Amino acid sequence: MVTGTAVAANFQEQLHYIDDEASGVRGVIAIHSTALGPAAGGCRLWHYDSDQDMSADAIRLARGMSYKNALAGLPFGGGKAVLRRPSGAFDRKAFFRVLGEAVEALGGQYITAEDVGTSVGDMKAVREHTSYVAGLVTARGMAGGDPSPWTALGVFLSMREAARMSLGSDVAGLTVAVQGVGNVGTGMCRLLAEAGAKLIIADVSRDRVNDLVQELGAVAMDTDEIVGAEADIFAPCALGAVINERSIPQIKARLICGGANNQLATLEDGFELQRRGIAYAPDYLVNAGGIINVAAEYLRETTDEVRERVARIPDRLREVLLLSSQTGQPPHLVADAMAEQIITSARAEVV
Repeated sequence: MVTGTAVAANFQEQLHYIDDEASGVRGVIAIHSTALGPAAGGCRLWHYDSDQDMSADAIRLARGMSYKNALAGLPFGGGKAVLRRPSGAFDRKAFFRVLGEAVEALGGQYITAEDVGTSVGDMKAVREHTSYVAGLVTARGMAGGDPSPWTALGVFLSMREAARMSLGSDVAGLTVAVQGVGNVGTGMCRLLAEAGAKLIIADVSRDRVNDLVQELGAVAMDTDEIVGAEADIFAPCALGAVINERSIPQIKARLICGGANNQLATLEDGFELQRRGIAYAPDYLVNAGGIINVAAEYLRETTDEVRERVARIPDRLREVLLLSSQTGQPPHLVADAMAEQIITSARAEVV
């Protein structure tokens, strides 16, 4: 159940805490903005050391969803649900029953879907308790289901565009170091291999790495070392904050473009990349394919409409990179300003 609401500093809207003693579910639903429409963003199930860490992650992710949805041209604001994964066994169906009840209690302010640690099956459990959920299996030709293939496609198309602009080359023949080969990372690797790129991969799951080494001829690398791989492009596709003051000096790639959210640990890290001549494709811009699919499912649109929207992601990235080049501002600030302008204009219209 939703047990409380708080407004954090520099946070536009609310945090809704979930604390269900019977099931052991602890979590938070963060709503960053509803200026463009209901807050939309997936549910993450992850290990957190504290409720404070959990809430901080939810706030960062919800803000990213506001910006992602704005730049993708979607009629949705930004939100995120985060649940603390227990260290031992737990009743998964009960967890997502509680989430469904919490989402329903918000009366349509927030729409959930899959994210890291959750699945189509989990969203089916949520659907038993609320209609404010997407990421479900739908009819042939209609948008829906696992959003990760669309995320992978959007990142791949963006990487190809960014490589042309920043490196003067298509991805064919370039070496891409991929950190994280879950659903998104694996899908992206297959697209890159088909396009003629060389792959270096790392993941906490040795089985996933071994499978892709066999399938695609990728080179395996340790997860702690791949940031410094001898590669043209570094693609973070795991968790966030991997671009930080410790990792930046190790980076040999000339372009960073990947599917992970919140890749920059701080805004200053984006400036440091620029100082070192490393191009950066803002994460929430390039990885919008998944939420485009989720939104289309909720709006009862077709897969053709999803494909058309995802194909436009590189156009927005090109605009950001060109404006960055013209103004001298790093790409992450350019993208932030563009998203904030869209949200601010929508809020002004409502007022």
